[in-house]
Amino acid sequence: MFGILLSALNSMLAWVFRSLLVKFALFFALYFITSEFVGFISALLPNASFINGALSGITAGTWFFLDAFQLPMGISAMVSAYATRFIIRRMPVIG
Repeated sequence: MFGILLSALNSMLAWVFRSLLVKFALFFALYFITSEFVGFISALLPNASFINGALSGITAGTWFFLDAFQLPMGISAMVSAYATRFIIRRMPVIG
């Protein structure tokens, strides 16, 4: 009886240390690297004043149609989607 309990405990501990602990460390490292990488990339992107200066030549009639089609929201959604795709493809386990 003692041998069966010891064997069950041994296999349980082996499972915890082989799979759970390794996966936890791996995914924590991926999360940490990804969060630091996003912070580094966001510092390199242009700020809002550059974008406002680039779009200052658009006329009022054009802005009406851009606002009607919700272009600012669409651009931010596309940039977020491309950034997420870029980050996911850099993860060796997922992408």
